[in-house]
Amino acid sequence: MQFQAFLQHLGFAAMLALLSAVLVRGMIAFPILDRPNARSAHVVPTPRGGGVGVVAAFVAGMVVLYSGAQYARIADPQFVGVILAAVAIAAVSLADDVVNFRFSLKLAAQAGAAMVAMACGLVVQRLALPQIGLVELGPLGPVLTLFWILACTNAVNFMDGLDGLVGGSLLVASIALCGIAALLGGWFVYAAALFLAAGLLGFLPFNLTPARIFMGDVGSQFLGFMMAVLAVAAARFEYTQVSFLIVPLLLFALLFDSGFTLLRRMAMGERVAQAHRTHLYQMAQRAGMPTARIAAAHWGFAVFQGLLALLFLYLAPWAKPLVLLPALLVQLGWLFLVARRVRRAGLSWRAA
Repeated sequence: MQFQAFLQHLGFAAMLALLSAVLVRGMIAFPILDRPNARSAHVVPTPRGGGVGVVAAFVAGMVVLYSGAQYARIADPQFVGVILAAVAIAAVSLADDVVNFRFSLKLAAQAGAAMVAMACGLVVQRLALPQIGLVELGPLGPVLTLFWILACTNAVNFMDGLDGLVGGSLLVASIALCGIAALLGGWFVYAAALFLAAGLLGFLPFNLTPARIFMGDVGSQFLGFMMAVLAVAAARFEYTQVSFLIVPLLLFALLFDSGFTLLRRMAMGERVAQAHRTHLYQMAQRAGMPTARIAAAHWGFAVFQGLLALLFLYLAPWAKPLVLLPALLVQLGWLFLVARRVRRAGLSWRAA
């Protein structure tokens, strides 16, 4: 990529960030209020729905890209599928912010949005796995694609409970994905990740503690959904070495917390669809760790995971799976730290 082109991309991203910030200010001025309850980390009514700015920046960027760019294209049906899927999940999650769907209805709506993407061809049909090579998924492809999109969407949504945590983590992950895609010539993923980063950059200053506005489901579900879809697009349509596994690695801390909490609650016999405040980040906050410190820790996790993802590109095939070990060790260390604080504070891991 030429330096002049890079500056043009940054200029366009700055315009998208400004669009996002203007819309977030509008959502603060005309709020959808999130009133605190027993499970909330905040104590005063606070606007939510700030993710509208992120959605608008991304969709605007994709429409401009589709209309005029030639260097960062995939086949038209899949390109349109990414845009339609973005609009679909944004509409579903904004309605959730207003109406507050039951979890079963929310999951069905997410599946419907995922079907929009899959109907346009965004399905993982093969995976390039370290030491194994190219694996054809056959009829398992659609099933695994749907599972991955729903899992990633809800993992990010579940983690959006403290000021700045998800916004900062996803900003780092988007920038890392953008850079990795640029290194490998995966220009569609590069552009889409750049648009996500621009939208988050416009939103995040309003979400730092004490937050003036929350992302809301329209932001967290959208971001989890689109990161999942970009992983599919990279694996399915980008004829480069942008691996499907890069996105799970970039989101490892968020996926670990959500996955650990789900398995722990199942092992304890709890209803996993019941609302709770027992994610690791929530237990850390309840045990007395400041919100800003918890968010900063997760930003640090995201930076570390970005460096691991970069290392992943240059490792020999036999060594690539080993890149997960440092990420796992860091999360196990975080789990140990939180568990020790919870024990000292005399808190229970059971949902109230």
